Amino acid sequence: MKYIFLLFTSLLFAQQTKYVDFKTVSAQLSLNPKEKTVSGSVNYTFAVLQPIDTIKIDAKNMEFSKVQVDNKDVVFVNSGKQLQIMGNFQKGENHLTFEYTAKPKQALYFIDIENKEVQIWTQGQGRYTSNWFPSFDDVNEKVIFSLGISYDKDYQVISNGILKEKNTKGDLLQWQYEMEKPMSSYLLMLAVGKYDKKESKAKSNIPLEYYLENKDLARFEPTFRYSKRIFDFLEKEIGVKYPWEIYRQIPVRDFLYAGMENTTSTLLATRYVVDSTGFTDRNYTNVDAHELAHHWFGDLITAESSKHHWLQEGFATYFAALAERDIFGDDYFYSKLYDTAQQIKFASRTDSIPVLNPKASSLTFYEKGAWTLFVLHESIGDKAFKKAIKSYLKKYAYQNVNTQNFFDEIKKVSSFDLDKFQKTWLESTVFDTSTANALLSKNKSIQVRLEVDKLKKTPLAEKREFFIKTLNSDVYHTVKEVIIDQLENEKYEAKKELLLLAMKSNDVQIRQTVAETLTKIPEDFRTEYETLLDDKSYQTQEVALYWLWRNFPDRRTEYLNKSKNWIGFNDYNLRTLWLSLALSTTNYTDNPDELVNELIAFSSTKYEATTRQNALEKLIAFKIINDQVLSNLVAATTHHMWQFSKFGRDTVRLLLKNPEMRASFERILPNLTSDEQFQLNRLLKE
Repeated sequence: MKYIFLLFTSLLFAQQTKYVDFKTVSAQLSLNPKEKTVSGSVNYTFAVLQPIDTIKIDAKNMEFSKVQVDNKDVVFVNSGKQLQIMGNFQKGENHLTFEYTAKPKQALYFIDIENKEVQIWTQGQGRYTSNWFPSFDDVNEKVIFSLGISYDKDYQVISNGILKEKNTKGDLLQWQYEMEKPMSSYLLMLAVGKYDKKESKAKSNIPLEYYLENKDLARFEPTFRYSKRIFDFLEKEIGVKYPWEIYRQIPVRDFLYAGMENTTSTLLATRYVVDSTGFTDRNYTNVDAHELAHHWFGDLITAESSKHHWLQEGFATYFAALAERDIFGDDYFYSKLYDTAQQIKFASRTDSIPVLNPKASSLTFYEKGAWTLFVLHESIGDKAFKKAIKSYLKKYAYQNVNTQNFFDEIKKVSSFDLDKFQKTWLESTVFDTSTANALLSKNKSIQVRLEVDKLKKTPLAEKREFFIKTLNSDVYHTVKEVIIDQLENEKYEAKKELLLLAMKSNDVQIRQTVAETLTKIPEDFRTEYETLLDDKSYQTQEVALYWLWRNFPDRRTEYLNKSKNWIGFNDYNLRTLWLSLALSTTNYTDNPDELVNELIAFSSTKYEATTRQNALEKLIAFKIINDQVLSNLVAATTHHMWQFSKFGRDTVRLLLKNPEMRASFERILPNLTSDEQFQLNRLLKE
């Protein structure tokens, strides 16, 4: 019988919104970075729509006290996953109050920084806010949130909504944030750090705030280069004013994703904090536009279930592409669509899950979802498409939606065959190549690219003249990059003229493709290849430095002297490469220990995961391994970013195959933290 009971209660909770409507919540929170805990007092208002005997709030691994409804103690159960309040609840308004404490295993992260500083941030989507704040995993329960947070006065504290007030309490500041409209719980956020803030205003007068750590202030312009332009463009393109009171963007260390569209306050990964050179290879523009577009498609209207997730990710991806088109032009727009079409077609060979399926891949939800909208937009025309989008957003504002809701608005403005369209684009995994190519071919650069792609298996002698003509033309750079890619396995003498043409283009991306594909550099191309070291691209410089060092041992000192002060991106890609190459160059340095210590330091917890992984990869590849390196590698296995922890585990497994390395790991085991010991013991026993 217990299985029937469990099924019944889970179904009951899934339908709770039919019985109870939570309206508002206000909370006063305290954060303890030393203990990595959050605690606070919470006040929910809710309306009982139909009589019910149990009300549930998602709350994972929390402790509760002083649980009251309308100032009266109530019977409650803490299941470890939910706070369940028992009673005879009749129709009407009620207040639920309680105090809680949590030490979240996920969703709230405390990032230690040197000099005992800290960053604290949350990530609700995919990990659920209910790990750090008693709330609702059901996206259909939308609530108006107001959070007060007490923290060290030397830090900035950011949450959703308008900052209503700040009050000093000794060494603490009390920050009070309030939302005016309801949202799903996964969009609730906190960010705490030592930031500087710059302010602006959109054309519509919405306040815009941009945050950066003080050390990164010189990177403000390239990091947020197009942010205001994107905001103004999307308001105009979507046709519905930005639906919230303010918009902020805050970079946080070791973030789990590229960005997250928390209502009013987007968090982004620090990898997008760049200088003007870094902008070439790693700019925030697309992520910026994507997360902002979510403030309409996801935050304002939210898909009622994961089956309709494309209504968020497909829309955000498509409108981000439109914003980039406004900035970078048609060739850029069509080139990205072409690339994603190729990815979708390749994936469809093995991916049997369509868009309208909760288990669809990210590529399907995001890129095929965006393609679906592009085809629809082109099919019904710009005027009808925009009219439908506008009515869709206004009709369902602050509510939940499904695909049929969107299509109902399309039907009002067009007689387009949506049934056939849905079967082709949302219910089939086959990519409609003929329709896609017909739309892409409106762009002249794509016409040329299609011709180039048809020549993949054609002997170079037969396509040589066409390639020369194309490289000499003003066709978009991605077409020329594809030509260079096709030359990768050709004999050097046969492709030399084409490579020289590519190098003389002075286009950073085209020259970068030469750097990446020409890994065996002939002597008579050396001088030309060396010019890549001066390109305004940290990625190109990294590739070129490595392959020049590999190909020309007699010139290693020359290359190392030229690059000795390079740093690169904020993950120190050039500095860590330089250190590993310098240490691997005979007689280059008189003080190798100093360089070893610097490289090992980059692999420590003092730095972000990307920097640590860069350093660890180079230390191990160049066989610069000691107990500290192994300890830093084991520390990686406990990191909250799964990509980095997986790298740590996989690398430890590889090293354990060597008996000497196994003995070294066993030797350092007693000196590790308990979490590190647990992970290493598991790997030793495999």
